[in-house]
Amino acid sequence: MLFSSNLFLFLFLPVVLGVYYLLDRRLRNPFLLLASLVFYAWGTGKFVVMMVASALFNYVAALVMERLRKPMHRKLFLAFTVAGNLSVLFVYKYLDFFITNINLLGFSLPLQHISLPLGISFFTFQAMSYSLDVYMGRAKVQKNPLNVVLYVSFFPQLVAGPIVRYQTIADQIQCRQESFDDFSEGVRRFNIGFAKKIILSNNMALVADAAFADPHRSVVYAWMGAIAYTFQIFFDFSGYSDMAIGLGKMF
Repeated sequence: MLFSSNLFLFLFLPVVLGVYYLLDRRLRNPFLLLASLVFYAWGTGKFVVMMVASALFNYVAALVMERLRKPMHRKLFLAFTVAGNLSVLFVYKYLDFFITNINLLGFSLPLQHISLPLGISFFTFQAMSYSLDVYMGRAKVQKNPLNVVLYVSFFPQLVAGPIVRYQTIADQIQCRQESFDDFSEGVRRFNIGFAKKIILSNNMALVADAAFADPHRSVVYAWMGAIAYTFQIFFDFSGYSDMAIGLGKMF
């Protein structure tokens, strides 16, 4: 579900915002978690289980590290935690790439063709940042697992980032205060990002695609395509970041 899609703009976002502000403050975090899981599951289905498992793995890892007293034990467990996170990323994102390169040496290992979960890099590093912040003493361990899963799965930054450090928003998860000024600033920031994505990035993509598809393009046309593609990528990421920040301020 893209931020710029009609489904998100005219159904998902209005419903989530409306219900969120009607609910009692104690129910807002569970509702945001539910909404975030629905948002992710809409296009990925079963992979939502993997995202939740990643968050819970780091939740448990942080609890264990808090109880370990010897520095060496803490370092070893941290290494295990990091390896566990990166191994999942390796299997889903780079295993076939690794097998392909191994086969160049004369092997004939079969490719696995594993489906890539949407946003796996973002939610893996986001979840890992929680256990790292706890290990380094930059954040207190979270006793409520639902808050850790919410931190990892919060839908504005789930698919395309930006990656947020746990210590940055730990207080916002537990005791935030919404205000009209923050909400209106969030709407303004979201609209700026939306314009970057729809007006600038998408139209730059038309120029870039046309240039790259023309086998008889001139040097000037090729440069035009390269420059357009550069701006397409820039405004795409910048626009999505602005929209994510704006959505965060709305909540």
